[in-house]
Amino acid sequence: MPPQIRPISAELQANATNNLNEVPERIEADLQAIKTWIDQQPHLNPRTDDQFLIAFLRGCKYSLERTKAKLDKYYTLRTKYPELFNITNLDDPKLREIQRQGPIVYLPNLLNGVRLGIFRLGVVPAEKYSIGEVMQVGQVMQEIALIEDDYAIINGVILIMDMSGATASHMFQMTPGLAKKMTAFSEEALPVRPKAQHFVNTITGFETVFNMFKPMMSKKQQGRLFVHSKIDSLLEQVPLEYLPKEYGGQNGSLAEIIAEWDTKFDAYREHFKDNAKYVTNEKLRPGKPIDFDSIYGTEGSFRKLDVD
Repeated sequence: MPPQIRPISAELQANATNNLNEVPERIEADLQAIKTWIDQQPHLNPRTDDQFLIAFLRGCKYSLERTKAKLDKYYTLRTKYPELFNITNLDDPKLREIQRQGPIVYLPNLLNGVRLGIFRLGVVPAEKYSIGEVMQVGQVMQEIALIEDDYAIINGVILIMDMSGATASHMFQMTPGLAKKMTAFSEEALPVRPKAQHFVNTITGFETVFNMFKPMMSKKQQGRLFVHSKIDSLLEQVPLEYLPKEYGGQNGSLAEIIAEWDTKFDAYREHFKDNAKYVTNEKLRPGKPIDFDSIYGTEGSFRKLDVD
């Protein structure tokens, strides 16, 4: 039976072949190799459908060892920190309230084949919602993108962090512990390809948080960070036409995009309920158990997960 994956355009296939080492004739064997490995891991119970697994192969440029490590870390962190990374109830009232305010949107038109996203923390009142609750919405959207957005997986994502309306209260909700968890998940577990992060309309307190986050990131990801005090310098890298209508651009209306994602959350209700059963059991992990306290302890220094 051939792999059950979506067909992609010739242009996208060329990018996957040239940039991610994808060989269409070998996909079936590569998927089977990962499934065989999963069967041999007593602690690991992941999703195993072809479309899900190929996202990890593509995110790891078809290195089977990197794919195994990333898949394991994905479920290890989701199991350990479900309140951040393993959302199961898309009918949670607070989750939906936040989503409908649109702090995070993915835009319909691509920039040179790359997906564009905007994160607008300032639209969510800091006194009503925590940064962790906002990130839950982002996690749901990332998971949906992982499943259905071939452009985000193959060509990558450019994220614009618009700080307009944000306050110091927003900034100082970002604790070192939360920053460590988010950075580890983004770099070590998620197969979506970050191409650049642009911070625009920065506010007082931003520099403190930025300087806390940056050293936790790999040198490669640090080189993809860009800070703009105003939008003018952003437009040198992301032309105005690629921003939403509310910004003076032509890339969709925020209100319409938010409404579309509201419908999408409804459509994925059962998928996220099922997340509860896709976890790791650390008691069954072969070899040395992971010492989470030493990795994320408030006094300890951050180290990368040591996962077989």
